[in-house]
Amino acid sequence: MPATSSLTPRSAAPHFIASEIYRASRYGAKHPLSIPRVSLVADLVRALGWLDETVYRDGPIATPEQLARFHDPAYIAALQRAERDQTLPEAERRRWNIGAGGNPIYGEVFRRPATAAGSSLLAADLLADGVAAVHSPAGGTHHGRPDRASGFCYLNDPVLGILRLLDRGVTPIVYIDLDAHHGDGVEAAFADDPRVLTISLHQEDLWPRTGGIERAQALTAAVNLPVPSGFNDDEFAYVLEAAILPLAAEHAPAALVLQCGVDGLAEDPLSGLALSNGAYWRALDLLRGLAPRLLLLGGGGYNPYAVARAWTGLWARLNHLDIPGRLPPAGEAVLRAIAWRHRLGRNPPEAWMTTLADPPRGGPIREPVRAMVRAALAGRAAA
Repeated sequence: MPATSSLTPRSAAPHFIASEIYRASRYGAKHPLSIPRVSLVADLVRALGWLDETVYRDGPIATPEQLARFHDPAYIAALQRAERDQTLPEAERRRWNIGAGGNPIYGEVFRRPATAAGSSLLAADLLADGVAAVHSPAGGTHHGRPDRASGFCYLNDPVLGILRLLDRGVTPIVYIDLDAHHGDGVEAAFADDPRVLTISLHQEDLWPRTGGIERAQALTAAVNLPVPSGFNDDEFAYVLEAAILPLAAEHAPAALVLQCGVDGLAEDPLSGLALSNGAYWRALDLLRGLAPRLLLLGGGGYNPYAVARAWTGLWARLNHLDIPGRLPPAGEAVLRAIAWRHRLGRNPPEAWMTTLADPPRGGPIREPVRAMVRAALAGRAAA
């Protein structure tokens, strides 16, 4: 059963955190994160009349002192120098993985990730102070390490948000990662902390290739659920109900942190999964009741149309709003204004601009998926 709150009574209205820093900030013309995402979601929920400004919060930039709760102060200083000078010496690039390995130096290379971190810190405080749910789509940078950038992630906002919740006396916590890539940075941060259970569902053969079942079994409180390419909606529902829900409920969380990277969508260019956005929405519906506090983060997602539609739908489901069969003109205009240089964006399907909901993408539940669930559950039982 979900833990009952020992703090302030829960506020029913979910809060939304974003920032204007994401509107013009880009990692670089050819980078997968050269696309708009957070600004699109904010514009779309406003165009649909779904955002009461009384629950909107502008994400603050986390201070170096706040970031040092998890990150090496020398690394934080290097990130600030990289933004100031727009370069780093080669030795520092290699040392911190800034300006290397898919983590470019760009105009807001400190302030942008520090805003995502500040947003997760703010969200944690809101949850500890009585808000029941917070949606921060800029969050979910789950690969960041204490002393280096990794996988497009310079800082690890989920770790910082979880640490703030723990510091505020909110425990235990379940972190569920639905990104197509393994949530390695968060798993490593809490590998030996029984207060935090980390569960990662991800594509088995995708970078960083660290999310094997056996790896998690050696840790105090971690579960890995690696799935094969072509993973469909029915397989997602099976894994959710057979593994994720019972494991999370067993931990009796006082807070749930849900990383909802949507790069598992069939339209995403960086994964081989085959999900509809409805699969993520259903996951939120089922998971949100596990705890009295919910922090809903973003994560991966490299098709701007797909990301905007999926994350806007999450906000709708969080608020029990009906999703229209066709978008009103104001919402459609937001999506039609997207300019995406990828080959998938040259002639986008009309449905990407006129609807929110994908058609269901079901299919058979393959034996490798069932076997993976059996192995993960057996390993957790033996832990």
